[in-house]
Amino acid sequence: MAKRDYYEVLGVQKNASKDDIKKAYRKLAIQYHPDKNPGDKQAEEKFKEATEAYEILADDQKKSAYDQFGFSGVEGMGTGHDWSNFRGFEDIFGEGGFSSIFESFFGGGGFRRGSSGGVRQGANLRYDIEIPFKDAVLGTKVEIQYSHNESCGTCHGSGSSDGSGKKTCPVCRGSGQVRHSQGIFSVATTCHNCHGDGYIIEKPCKDCGGSGTQKKRQKISVTIPAGIENGKRIAIPKQGDAGPNGGPHGDLYVFIRIKPHEYFERQAYDLYCAAPISVSQAALGAKIRVTTLDNETLEVKVPAGIQSGKMLRIPNKGVPWGSQRGNLYIKLMVQIPEKLSRRGKELLEELAKVEGQEDNPKLIPLSQLGDA
Repeated sequence: MAKRDYYEVLGVQKNASKDDIKKAYRKLAIQYHPDKNPGDKQAEEKFKEATEAYEILADDQKKSAYDQFGFSGVEGMGTGHDWSNFRGFEDIFGEGGFSSIFESFFGGGGFRRGSSGGVRQGANLRYDIEIPFKDAVLGTKVEIQYSHNESCGTCHGSGSSDGSGKKTCPVCRGSGQVRHSQGIFSVATTCHNCHGDGYIIEKPCKDCGGSGTQKKRQKISVTIPAGIENGKRIAIPKQGDAGPNGGPHGDLYVFIRIKPHEYFERQAYDLYCAAPISVSQAALGAKIRVTTLDNETLEVKVPAGIQSGKMLRIPNKGVPWGSQRGNLYIKLMVQIPEKLSRRGKELLEELAKVEGQEDNPKLIPLSQLGDA
């Protein structure tokens, strides 16, 4: 089933304030909460849908990307949830649930649950790049620089300065959560002592403050495949943030924007351009030379009597796809000279006498215009 617009899901306008968005979500969360709808699959779906919408619209960066690009704009930003392993509402307050969202309603830390020593995968990152039209069609390699979290070189991701490691949190006893009851909600808030990790580090590393990661800038080469379309993304595994406490890296998503070309445009896998020809070339036929996008010079035959605006098709000179290429279409535009020499004028007048001129032309059916 196709996703509904996030504003429609929450029942708010696009210019709604953060408070309005929060109130709308709270109302839906209470209405479809599991304690009020045990075993109700429809309520479960509505709860998940509302929660995902709130996660996007309550975050300024995600909301801006969604407003500008729709669902594709928030892909790869750590948004949404993987529902494939969702076992029911008992998962909601566990690791990977909606901790940041319920925190905004009930205070306290997130709803992380200590597991495997607090090792978690790092965040996915997004990088936007604009490339020339030619590079998008033919493919290229680009070098990008960006900042991400890397495992701390001093403590090697452990967070501990002396190698003493981690100690089970005495407050939550390793669970990372302290449970509270508030009305119909039973909420497990993040332990204030260990911040949800389930452990504490007695002597944190001075360089990373115990997090196990440091912000670093890196440079990588990205391969842009031939024929990539505007708005597509390239996934680069394990180039996102390193996970805390030695956790694995997230991924980097490179989103592609393509600059328009002065002479060429694209439709699917075909390329289009326009070339001028003279009146005599159109009437008598000719051979002209056309330079393609990849700087190849083609000799193109112009049929005698061709009309202005007609297309010539050149096979296999378009956009690559797999082992094939689309076509190149050349639109021929007959150029009428604005000024004529005396001899040129005499010749055209002589041609008019020989061929005759129609002072009362019959209209041409639009169906006969073809590609003009």
